[in-house]
Amino acid sequence: MAQLSDDCFAFGGPMLTVEEAGALIRARLNAVSERERVALAQADGRVLAQDVIAGHPLPPFANSAVDGYAARFDDLSTQGETRLRIIGRVEAGAVAAPLAAGAAARVFTGAPTPPGADVVFMQEDVRVEAGEAVLPAGLKRGANLRPAGEDVAQGACALGEGVVLRPQDLALAAALGLAHVDVVRRLRVGVFSTGNELAEPGAPLGPAQIYDSNRVMLLTLLRRLGCEARDLGPLRDEPATLAAALKAAAAQCDLIVTSGGVSTGEADHVKAAVESVGSLVFWRIAVKPGRPVAMGVIDGAAFVGLPGNPAASFVTFACVLRPLVFAMMGAEAPSPLALPVRADFSYRKKAGRREFVRASLIETAEGLVARKFAREGAGLLSSLTQTDGLVVLGEDVLRVEPGEVVRFLPYSALA
Repeated sequence: MAQLSDDCFAFGGPMLTVEEAGALIRARLNAVSERERVALAQADGRVLAQDVIAGHPLPPFANSAVDGYAARFDDLSTQGETRLRIIGRVEAGAVAAPLAAGAAARVFTGAPTPPGADVVFMQEDVRVEAGEAVLPAGLKRGANLRPAGEDVAQGACALGEGVVLRPQDLALAAALGLAHVDVVRRLRVGVFSTGNELAEPGAPLGPAQIYDSNRVMLLTLLRRLGCEARDLGPLRDEPATLAAALKAAAAQCDLIVTSGGVSTGEADHVKAAVESVGSLVFWRIAVKPGRPVAMGVIDGAAFVGLPGNPAASFVTFACVLRPLVFAMMGAEAPSPLALPVRADFSYRKKAGRREFVRASLIETAEGLVARKFAREGAGLLSSLTQTDGLVVLGEDVLRVEPGEVVRFLPYSALA
């Protein structure tokens, strides 16, 4: 199990930036060390537990990049066409015989080039007359030929420890002959929702109740990151109940995530519950939406309390919890690529705070523009479903005017 020291989140003072919060986490974090071997087909999104070293070169033999004719470069005329007798035919999967001087061989894409051949002519550039290949001048030695080890040299590190495996990574492992890879075991994450007002979807809705939407969102986001996310249900705003549930979760989880109840109101009991069974410093992270984020440790398990408002919960998951999850799995969170687009809205904000503005991408004659969601509010789920991503406004930005270039993070890059 991943272990955190009790002073892991000890910090007091002004609100932290996202980078400061992340650095403080990484400096005191012991990542999950257990590993397991899985088949390549089950390894997508998992964290590689050790380097993959190429046991043979890739490709393992020199081969043709095109359908055409293989020849010896030294047999070619530098002044004009060259005529070489065709002495063989090599298809993919066949073994090629050595190429004699003054001869050419018909070859196909992926087929081994005959020993001695060091240039391949594309078939559309070659005339065949009376059993001879008529080759044009102008090709360089090595043209249209893939040498052994061109992709990965034997003994090279093909995939590094800590890589979050993608389909293309698994294809490379397969090309090197691996059927299985060693990966970090899945992070065990328990997810609660808190609040007396919450009703389970599918159940009758009582007076002054709302259906719990955060839990399914957080469970899904965590599973997309490769976690073993456990639905631990809703919790009422009762300090003793909260404390007992959190302590029980710490015995079986590496990370506990809650939503709601982490602000400073009289009915926000999560902070006191965590302090009664572990240690917690209330982090105020300088982001909007989502300033109230509580982080701590309970019996060695990490604890993160996210805001109850859905949009704030989503944003703080993306900028705080997502990097923490990867760090606990021994990996660096893949950095989402922010797209430079033009804003078609005006906006003002305070200095010293990073703001995430929900926006849609609109295609215009001048290119893509970001259009801000029409309404404000961290509780609007429609602000997430009817937009495409987040415009990121840094701490030093005070205002945005139409036409200015802004950084846009698509939701697809965050989950």
